[in-house]
Amino acid sequence: MKKKYAVLFAAVFALSMITGCGGSDKAETGATASAQPAAETQGRGLSGETAPKFTLKNLAGEDVAVEAKGKPYIINFWATWCPPCQAEIPDLAAFYASHMDTVDFYAVNLQEEVQPVKGFLADRKADIPVLLDTKGTAAALYGVRAIPTTVVVNAEGKVV
Repeated sequence: MKKKYAVLFAAVFALSMITGCGGSDKAETGATASAQPAAETQGRGLSGETAPKFTLKNLAGEDVAVEAKGKPYIINFWATWCPPCQAEIPDLAAFYASHMDTVDFYAVNLQEEVQPVKGFLADRKADIPVLLDTKGTAAALYGVRAIPTTVVVNAEGKVV
């Protein structure tokens, strides 16, 4: 079963890198509770390294810590205006619905306000846990240069 997930995540990640939207120059460095400074992760892969930790607000305004909690987790960086992000939302919502008990999932929206994000999700009937990276801090920690970008982290907190 682990191999099945690894192949699925690798395919999603590769597709995101090929078809993604360009990055933003608005991202600020630094985040709340980082494991590594943004400058160290920019421009290189994090595979095999400890995933940087961060805390962002969800759509209800509550703080959510993104870190290893004993099971694998997925972080998907996206925005409502990005066509590839729009195209993958139904698949991400289906994945989340099918695996929410075994895999934590965080859809990290980049630099948008809560109401447009809520409207976007409602229009698409997408039920996924969204965190708001309004300043681009989490994206900077992971060296995100284009979206969508998907990161898979194992139960031990290592980027796979």
